[in-house]
Amino acid sequence: AGHLSAEGAHGALLERLNKAPLLSLGLRLGEGSGAALAIGVLKGAVACHAGMATFAEAGVSGA
Repeated sequence: AGHLSAEGAHGALLERLNKAPLLSLGLRLGEGSGAALAIGVLKGAVACHAGMATFAEAGVSGA
């Protein structure tokens, strides 16, 4: 789930599906604004992970 809507039924549905939302911003708009915000967070996380050097690439020793 991209976000938790402020609408009560949405929280109940996510709980029933055993899903945790990525964001909980109190949005009630219903036009996918929570999903649009969550995509930016996910893209940032992927970019950070993909751009991270390994210990060997960074010259970190195991000692």
